[in-house]
Amino acid sequence: MTGERKGYIDSYYTATANQHPSYPSLSDDMRCDVCIIGGGYSGLSTALHLAKKGLQVVLLEAERVGWGASGRNGGHVGTGQRQGQQELEAMLGKDTAKTLWQYGLEAVQTVEGLINEYSIACDLKKGNAHVTSKAKEADHYKKDVEYMRSEYQYDQIRYLDKDELAGLFGTNKFQAGEMDDGARHLHPLNFALGLAQAAQHEGVKIYEYSRVNNYSKGSPSRISTEQATVTADHMVIACNGYLEKLEPKVAGKIMPINNFMLATEPLPEELARKINRDDVSVSDSLFVINYWKLSGDNRLLWGGGENYTSRFPGDIKNFVRKYMLRNYPELSDLRIDYGWGGTLAVTLNRMPHFQRLENNCYVIQGYSGHGVPTAIFAGKVLAEAIAGDAGRFDTFAKVPSPTFPGGTLLRWPGLVAGMLYYSLLDRL
Repeated sequence: MTGERKGYIDSYYTATANQHPSYPSLSDDMRCDVCIIGGGYSGLSTALHLAKKGLQVVLLEAERVGWGASGRNGGHVGTGQRQGQQELEAMLGKDTAKTLWQYGLEAVQTVEGLINEYSIACDLKKGNAHVTSKAKEADHYKKDVEYMRSEYQYDQIRYLDKDELAGLFGTNKFQAGEMDDGARHLHPLNFALGLAQAAQHEGVKIYEYSRVNNYSKGSPSRISTEQATVTADHMVIACNGYLEKLEPKVAGKIMPINNFMLATEPLPEELARKINRDDVSVSDSLFVINYWKLSGDNRLLWGGGENYTSRFPGDIKNFVRKYMLRNYPELSDLRIDYGWGGTLAVTLNRMPHFQRLENNCYVIQGYSGHGVPTAIFAGKVLAEAIAGDAGRFDTFAKVPSPTFPGGTLLRWPGLVAGMLYYSLLDRL
């Protein structure tokens, strides 16, 4: 294949990646049951679950497996969906909202189950806290916890008051929050690499540096790279934020945005326990959220800031550092060892987009920052659909997925205007 081979970006995750194989580029024409375009969580999960059902699967990745958002994200494995349950009830009705809640719980269980089944070493840990620095939001958090415990019988969530938050996170900044002991967090790239090896073990043929240039949606489909073509009974588009112009019919359903992270030097144990006593993942209530956790070697991994252009900031470390210091100014002397960014895809209603393009062609995308569990579950239910049981896939496919106003042409200026407005509210 022609063109520059980028390899994995420089990040903490790349520097601490488990030993893993390289996969060849597609060089010969092939025939299979299912061809998957995209080697992130969506594609890897679909491939693995299909192979376990006995289907012949070929996966084509333009760069390296886990190269995109799957290998660069915050590693939070949250319960539920990206939208809250009461918002989902208003949008879809209580019965569908409760079904999606159960799917969200199963998504976390599926992530943990795959890690255990295939012995994937990825720093799996327990618990996620959601916090706010706005005292006026405390009542909302209390009511949300009460609602989830009473209406959903979810007893793994509890309210956090200001005093408990100070003990958990070593600061008086946070006024209220909730702790979800059913959530998990992990090293995202090592999880993706482990999924790829599991899929290969189950018989999936994986090809890296095999960018798809075009395809036909007929039966069978023909999926072409620069060097060879795959003929398949079914085709899956699992490109998410890196879809670009490959499938114009669904490109307007998502907005690619860039998010950024840093990793500090390893923290002394006393400091690590002061700012994160129970070693949980954390996120705040801002529209442009901050999210953070400790790595397996006690580094602070902090995500903060977005941009909506095709370029990353020139100095990502300092771009993100200011968000960290707004919460923990006492960490100003910490060395920042890594700074990196990645592109994810958001939808207008922050719910994932599942769609059949043809009877044999599917797309899954738009996880809106909730991608670790949701993408894994998307692959699981898509594999069910291709194998003949489309019930759970159809539940997601029926969730409205509006197109961004103006489609791909005008979505950028519209989003930027909206993001600037909400960023102003964050600062106020």
